[in-house]
Amino acid sequence: MNLKISLTVTILAAGLSFAQQKKENSVFNQELAASLGADKYGMKPYTMVMLTTGSVKMEDKTKMAELMKGHMANIGKLADEGKIVVAGPFLEKNKENYRGMFIFNTKSKEEAEQWVKTDPAVQAGVFSYEIFSWYGSAALPLYLKHHDEISKENP
Repeated sequence: MNLKISLTVTILAAGLSFAQQKKENSVFNQELAASLGADKYGMKPYTMVMLTTGSVKMEDKTKMAELMKGHMANIGKLADEGKIVVAGPFLEKNKENYRGMFIFNTKSKEEAEQWVKTDPAVQAGVFSYEIFSWYGSAALPLYLKHHDEISKENP
């Protein structure tokens, strides 16, 4: 529980810090802000999904590899559709059994749940999830267009 609270507070603080440290030479772009759904602080609500260890323990390595391939393909599909703006695994084991996280481009927990349920690893019970409302920079989705420019391989 403490990791969850610490992680949420850290991410929220970073987002608010980013919003408060507006560069003096930057120019407000109303058209861009409106297209991204930004409020007056340049922020907007999202939905964060924490993937957790599910109830199913997959012993078959071939089947597990297929599930992970489907998991990655689903993340790519959701990103291409503009539904997911951040996805990634945690690099360390933790007592909450968090495995990874998604930040979905919606403020609706119900919609985010529909999207996370399209994940083959979630469908198989290998992953479960927890859903949270989150507030961050409305510009967050813009980083995705540059990701292909900096990655040599897909996982």
